[in-house]
Order: sequence, then C-alpha cells, then structure tokens
Amino acid sequence: MKDERLWAPWRLAYITGEAEQQQALPEPVAWREDADHDCFLCRAAAKYDDDQVDRQLLVAARGPHALVVLNRYPYNNGHLLIAPLRHVAELGELSRDEHLACTDALVRMTGLLGDRLRAEGFNIGLNLGRVAGAGVPGHLHWHLVPRWPGDNSFMPVVADTRIIPQSLDALWELLVDAQRA
Repeated sequence: MKDERLWAPWRLAYITGEAEQQQALPEPVAWREDADHDCFLCRAAAKYDDDQVDRQLLVAARGPHALVVLNRYPYNNGHLLIAPLRHVAELGELSRDEHLACTDALVRMTGLLGDRLRAEGFNIGLNLGRVAGAGVPGHLHWHLVPRWPGDNSFMPVVADTRIIPQSLDALWELLVDAQRA
C-alpha cells in the first residue's frame, strides 16, 4: 500500500495544546453572567462590538438560547457544534427554552447541510462527562456530523486517509449566507 500524506499544518496547534493561544481575540463587551471565561463556547456566546468576531470564533448562528459553532477540528466536512448559550453541564439543567432552541438548531442545520453540502445522512451525538468523551465537560453540546456514502465513518481507520475538502472559512460563509437567503 502506498503511503499517503496530507499536509494539515493547522492540526499542530491542536496537538501541542497551543490552539487557543494562536488566535488573538478581542475581549468581549459583556460575558454572560454564568460564563466560564476559559470555555470556548462561553467565549462564543459573549457579546462583542465587532460583527467580524463571529467569523473568528466560527459562530455560524446564534439565538436567544443557543448557538451553532463550526468544529475547529472536524471529524468530517460540515461538522458543527450546537450548544446552549448558558454554561451548563447536564441535560437536566437545561431550561425548556434552551432544550427547544438546541433541538431547533439541530433540525435547521441538518436541513441546511443536507441542502447545501448534499449530505445524505448525519451522526448527532452528545457526550456527557469526561469519561463519556466530552472534551468540554462543563458546557454540553451536540455534535452534528454530515455523512456521505464511502466516507469511512467518522472514526479513523488505520492506514486510510481522510480528506476534509472545504476550509472552515468557506463553510462559515456558506452557512451564514444560507441563513440570510
């Protein structure tokens, strides 16, 4: 089998733990009252003077109770995170409005990704707690992963190559523009 290589320099910051240090972000005008200032989802939920911050933070949509963020380290093209604005760790802690807003965002984004990226299926998952795989155990969020025939699932297969064909910036533009239409 031929050794295949793909150059992905943006992964090094993730591997070394320098991912957040590399991105200089403005300080929010206002943090949410319940925010954890070290949580990237809380940072995305904060208020800013500059409209371009959503692009930097990869926020594709926000409402009064939930937001949609592009996964900076996606399993597949179009991988999104749907989260309540409030820093909350357990499903039972969500208000009815938060739960409904997150579910509505999942439905809306599933339709949008199906239409714009021609995804033929989706994995939707929620990891509750560190032992369940939650990378951000204090701020629950759903993963929405678009799927296509032959994409080898979202779990890596030894010796195979996965290609994510779209930049995060291009995906952000597609999702934001589609919501304006």
